[in-house]
Amino acid sequence: MGTVALDAMVFIAVGILEESATRTPRVLSVVSSVFEKSIRKNEKLIRRSKMKDVITMFHASEVPALSIRRYIERIFKYSSCSPSCFVVAYIYIERFLQRRGICLTSLNIHRLLITSIMVAAKFMDDECYSNAYYAKIGGVSLSELNKLEVEFLLSLDFKLHVTIDMFGKYCRQLEDEGVGDKQISRLMRVSSIRGD
Repeated sequence: MGTVALDAMVFIAVGILEESATRTPRVLSVVSSVFEKSIRKNEKLIRRSKMKDVITMFHASEVPALSIRRYIERIFKYSSCSPSCFVVAYIYIERFLQRRGICLTSLNIHRLLITSIMVAAKFMDDECYSNAYYAKIGGVSLSELNKLEVEFLLSLDFKLHVTIDMFGKYCRQLEDEGVGDKQISRLMRVSSIRGD
C-alpha cells in the first residue's frame, strides 16, 4: 500500500475534487448530498423503529438553520483548506460513527463536520488556521470545539492516516453514492508515492 510523501505537493486529484464553473470543488456538493441522504435514511429508521438516538457531545439541542451544503461551502470559503480535506473528513466521520456505534442525524452533522474538516486540514494541509478561527467559522465556542476535537481524536484512537488506496476508494464511493454526476472522473494523479 502506498502513502503520500509530504514533500512538495501531496497529491492532485481530478474529477471529484475539480472545481465547477462556480469555482467550488464538486466534492462539496457530493459530500453534502451523501450526508443528506444518509441523514434522511437514518432519521426515518429511528422514527419507524421508535429507537432512541444515542446522544453525544456532537448533538445540538435543535437542528441548525444552515443547510449541510451551505455549512460545508462556508467552511471551504473561510478555511481555505484543500478539497481533499473534505474526502478525508468524510472518511474520519465514517470511522467515528462506526467506532461509536451511532448514526448520523441532523442534530450531530454540523459539529461532526467542523471538527472532522479541521482535523483533516491540520493533518493534510501545510497551513491551517487555529481552532479559534474554525470555531468562528463553525458557529461554536472555542472551548466547545476544543472538547469536540479531543473527543473526536480519542474516538479515532488518533489514527488519522489515510492511504492513497483508501482515498481513491472513498472518492469512487462518493462518486457512486453522490449526485449521479457521471462526469466525475475516477482518475488521480499522485506526485510522489512511497511504500509502507
